Amino acid sequence: MSGTGRRKVLLKVIILGDSGVGKTSLMNQYVNKKFEHKYKATIGADFLTREIDVDGTLVTLQIWDTAGQERFQSLGSAFYRGADACMLVFDLTSQESFQHLEAWQDEFNIQAGKNRDFVLIGNKSDLDELRVVSPSTASSWCKKHSETDQALRYFECSAKDNANVEQAFYQVTKDALSHQSADEDMPYIPDVIDVKDPNKDKKKGCC
Repeated sequence: MSGTGRRKVLLKVIILGDSGVGKTSLMNQYVNKKFEHKYKATIGADFLTREIDVDGTLVTLQIWDTAGQERFQSLGSAFYRGADACMLVFDLTSQESFQHLEAWQDEFNIQAGKNRDFVLIGNKSDLDELRVVSPSTASSWCKKHSETDQALRYFECSAKDNANVEQAFYQVTKDALSHQSADEDMPYIPDVIDVKDPNKDKKKGCC
């Protein structure tokens, strides 16, 4: 249990990218240390949480994995709301997924508002022999699409091998945390949510 004087913050991070780039795999590797070899498309959105310490601040990271299929994008507004940062993911073996990054960034800016933190992830680095996007090309994209005074960071990851996954999530958390106000503490979130009907215990007439 953390000390009573320790700062606590809740951050919401959205993972965006085309279907099949490995968004769910990255999230599951980071939170559960698991990699599922069988592909299963995300329907709508899902989220997991993990607590990490960033320079003495206890951060509850709420990670949202949204479906990459276009037919689900209309569901986005509710899921983007309140987001602090975004992880843009493309497949290093798919030129098409790289070309769609700008559209995903624009979608996030429309739904969540500008001046949020981004990191770029080139996933599937374990398939280097099939690579079609070079590190220099991805780095140039970051320079072109940085929207704040802080450069957009780029990580080449493998959800399968757990390569650079920890580093990428830590970076996006640290960047988002740096833009939180010093007194913006985490709201109270109960471990158990009581959904009992408040009228249930009131005496009722016989019937």
